[in-house]
Amino acid sequence: MTRQTEALSTAEGLIHAPLLHKGKVRELYDLGEYLLIVVTDRISAFDYVLDPAVPDKGRVLNGLSGFWFDRTADLQPNHVVHMDVTRLGKVVSEPDKLAGRIMVTRKAQRIDIECVVRGYITGGGWRQYEGGGEVNGIALAPGLRKNAKLDQPIFTPAGKNDIGHDEDISFEEMERRVGRELAIELRERSLRLYEFGRDYCTAKGIILADCKFEFGLIDGEVILIDELFTPDSSRFWAKEKYGLDIEIDSMDKEPVRHFLANSDWDQNSAPPRLPDLVVEATTSRYQDIYRRLTKN
Repeated sequence: MTRQTEALSTAEGLIHAPLLHKGKVRELYDLGEYLLIVVTDRISAFDYVLDPAVPDKGRVLNGLSGFWFDRTADLQPNHVVHMDVTRLGKVVSEPDKLAGRIMVTRKAQRIDIECVVRGYITGGGWRQYEGGGEVNGIALAPGLRKNAKLDQPIFTPAGKNDIGHDEDISFEEMERRVGRELAIELRERSLRLYEFGRDYCTAKGIILADCKFEFGLIDGEVILIDELFTPDSSRFWAKEKYGLDIEIDSMDKEPVRHFLANSDWDQNSAPPRLPDLVVEATTSRYQDIYRRLTKN
């Protein structure tokens, strides 16, 4: 992947198609039969989009998703049609700016559940466990330590909210929302995908601590959508940095989190501008995880 030094904060004005949705990072455009997803370099924290954007972040996210969608296609059908900006013709102005950032996909009816799989007890799962020995209603063995590997990965769904944080729910609540048969199918598919990603990452010296998936329906078939095993949807740890009872430096936007945590920002007002050194360090993080996962 050739590095681009100019960040892309939005594709508006470059795409000649209706804008359907502008998320924190992705923009969705309507191509009629298909959707066009553009992955920008915007970066968010605590539900705020930060300034400036992080060069190459979007290309890494899109490239990794394509990498994983291709390798898991036999395991789980997905929504990808193609990722070639030159095939979009007059829909795109300045295609060089969007090279490596686009994904044309089939249209699916989104299932409003974040399918989260945890192989290690950390992050929000650890906070739940500390409070009562359970994660999303699943009772775990007593005496676990922070960052410990679980005997078996666990499926801990969340209800999707387009505004604010997603809501951790029990599997029983998921059954109530989507039906028992679909809930069981999504759990099984998610666990299989996690195991595939975990084993691949292990061979690369990386621990896949947890991850989330999104699914949709096309003509009644369950389809994997959105992104897959990226630093924004998965918690990657370098094997050499793993340890118990510590805060492990994850392979994502950790420099941004560290900067904000050590600033005087109250998380209720406009966030401070990211310093150049933080932006450069974050670009380097995203580039590093891409190289480590995709190199032969």
